Amino acid sequence: MRAPGKKGGYVIRADGGARIGAGHLMRCLTIAEALARETDRDDILFLCADEPSARLVQARGFAVRVLGTDGQRLEQELPLWEKLEIKTDVILIDSYAVTPAYLSALRTFGATVLLDDLQREPFPVDAVVNYHIYAEEAVYRKWYRDKNIRCYLGADYVPLRPQFAEGTYNVRDTVEHVLITAGGGDADNIAAAILDQLQSEIGSKLNYHLIIGRFNPHYAEWQQRAARTPELHLYHDVEDMAGLMRQCDLAVTAGGTTVYELASVGVPFLCFSCAENQEQLARCVGEKQIAGYAGAYHLDAPGTLAAVRRLAGQLCGDRELRERFCLRGRRMVDGQGARRIAERLIELREMKESSHG
Repeated sequence: MRAPGKKGGYVIRADGGARIGAGHLMRCLTIAEALARETDRDDILFLCADEPSARLVQARGFAVRVLGTDGQRLEQELPLWEKLEIKTDVILIDSYAVTPAYLSALRTFGATVLLDDLQREPFPVDAVVNYHIYAEEAVYRKWYRDKNIRCYLGADYVPLRPQFAEGTYNVRDTVEHVLITAGGGDADNIAAAILDQLQSEIGSKLNYHLIIGRFNPHYAEWQQRAARTPELHLYHDVEDMAGLMRQCDLAVTAGGTTVYELASVGVPFLCFSCAENQEQLARCVGEKQIAGYAGAYHLDAPGTLAAVRRLAGQLCGDRELRERFCLRGRRMVDGQGARRIAERLIELREMKESSHG
């Protein structure tokens, strides 16, 4: 067995945390799992800025090295790549803190692939993945024309676990189970405000299923609330997320990968953004009438909470609307995106190896 990252293979650079949430790391782990089904698991190495991120990677059985750096200042970690003797075929990077200088430097260690869902500017990479439904092909064609950079765009590349491509979903006549998730971090405890609105509008006797992320700083408070609220059910480190979603009749979620997970399963949902990087997706699914759109919490918290309350009441009372959301969501994403990304990474590695051969 060779040490991953020393010679050949794949390096994945991603972090998670209370402020940035777990989304970057979780989607990279999903891609890594798909990659491991097609190639040697020992060829995959994660690099993380801190120990909490590394523990999540280790729990999924992947090799990881801790850089001990600030994940928001990526250029400062470049000397460590030299010291660690990182030399690989393909590097997958998932961070909003990337800079052109950082990515240019990484290309000396291997072919670079950037998960880019902000679509703000072109970067010096070998390939770009933007799996969002709002990814604009014309923009990427303009940016990367004549640069021999591959672009993989659209919902065909949403990196979901295999469980989301399996099973069926039935829209029931009445809403009895409601899923709530505000992201892996939820440092501002938005979920608590949402639960208050839902209990007031659609009833305190329904079953509320709240997903508490690994990086949530309010976990102890939620445990205390659940102890005195029988209808509140908490979930932490959920393995069968698709199974939990299928049990629910309605979901309220922040923008992010959870939007695609719910859509793939077929759960009717309403969504909101709680950070700038979520605005476009949340607004887009609302405009396409795939889900209800409640607004941008980080810009207008009272207005968003009022919209959550109104939309939840509307969806609970309209089975036909829930059915339409279910069908449109399932047409949007098929759950095979992680496999497709893994195939593109393998192709890039084969191209790199052949160019050296």
